[in-house]
Amino acid sequence: MEAAVLDAYGEPLDIREVPDPEPDPRGVVIETEACGICRSDWHAWQGHGEWADDRVPIGQILGHEPAGTVLAVGDRVERIGVGDRIAVPFNLGRGDCAHCRNGHGNVCSDGLALGFEADAPGAFAERVAVPYADYNAVHLPEGVSPAEMASLGCRFATAYHGLAHRVDVEAGDWVAVHGCGGVGLSAVHVADALGANVIAVDLDDQKLAKATDLGADETVNAREEADGGVPEAIRGLTDGGAHVSVDALGVAETCRNSVACLRKRGRHLQLGLTTDEERGAVSLPTDAMTMREITFLGSRGMPPSRYDELLRMMDRGTVSPAELVTAEVSLGDVPDRLAAMSDYGTVGIEVVTEF
Repeated sequence: MEAAVLDAYGEPLDIREVPDPEPDPRGVVIETEACGICRSDWHAWQGHGEWADDRVPIGQILGHEPAGTVLAVGDRVERIGVGDRIAVPFNLGRGDCAHCRNGHGNVCSDGLALGFEADAPGAFAERVAVPYADYNAVHLPEGVSPAEMASLGCRFATAYHGLAHRVDVEAGDWVAVHGCGGVGLSAVHVADALGANVIAVDLDDQKLAKATDLGADETVNAREEADGGVPEAIRGLTDGGAHVSVDALGVAETCRNSVACLRKRGRHLQLGLTTDEERGAVSLPTDAMTMREITFLGSRGMPPSRYDELLRMMDRGTVSPAELVTAEVSLGDVPDRLAAMSDYGTVGIEVVTEF
């Protein structure tokens, strides 16, 4: 089969023939119908993460937002059959550790990260193996397109888990979203669906326009604000500060702006990963956070056991991940689309649908 392989950090992925995967006894193999191209793939391609012992190895097949049709099933799989259409979370749990048993399989003690480690080759490929399929595979309803299926895998699910389960967004809350890439736009759309008042922040008017289309009530172009002006602008729009603020980019400035724009007892949600400039650490005003009782929380993917919440919202039309998909591309386009992310040259979610 053809796959996109990381041969050198920062160099174009090599599209080449690799052996077909085989299912392990508890796993399945799917024919990949779609796979999103995520900024986390860009981080992996750049070789980021060594500061957290999380650097993707050379030789890795990237891609971690797949959906497709099951081709082969291991002999110990009970819940999934050949021909089933499934989405696959990137955070693959074993299903039997204490975290998994308590509904937190996204932080499984012995889990795998699809597309980011050698034991879990990714989905920029014609076929992909899914381990522990009875626990991880998410059955998809009829009528969901391949591109929409793939958009659930990382960014949309991460935003939903973060907002609904980690910071407990409530109707009427002011939610500020810093950075309107794929995960940021997902956060805008989800927060709007949860009944929040949403402020989108970015440097790019095109991305801010997309955020408005997806439910943002207000926008702030950070390029037009003086130093320190973004938190002040948000406090002005919200009569004192956001209840919830999201750093959807991961650079020091957006992280600090997110914390600074909160009202007392506000909640910060960290979704973006840092670059080699921050190397996994951002200095924060901890004294002020203590005095104002600011909560700082992270979010990683979503437990597969909670995907049914999103699917019900999709069925009712409360959320529509398909609205975030701005381009469908081929496997051969992946190297160029990753390179475009270096200058933030993509809008919304781009999805590989031709393999």
